[in-house]
Amino acid sequence: MAEHLLHDYPDDLTKGVLLIPGETGSFEVFLNGQRLFSKLDKDRFPEENEVETRVGELLAG
Repeated sequence: MAEHLLHDYPDDLTKGVLLIPGETGSFEVFLNGQRLFSKLDKDRFPEENEVETRVGELLAG
């Protein structure tokens, strides 16, 4: 996922992508302080390209 995001949005994600392992089974994705996905809320991992699509929507404004 991080590789896809950096490939798709190289000019927008100039600080890179940080992945931090959770200790509670969580999988949370944030961009600029906004939560884009929460495994704890949805009780599942994101579907293919789900996070990438949300990042694109947020960056497009």
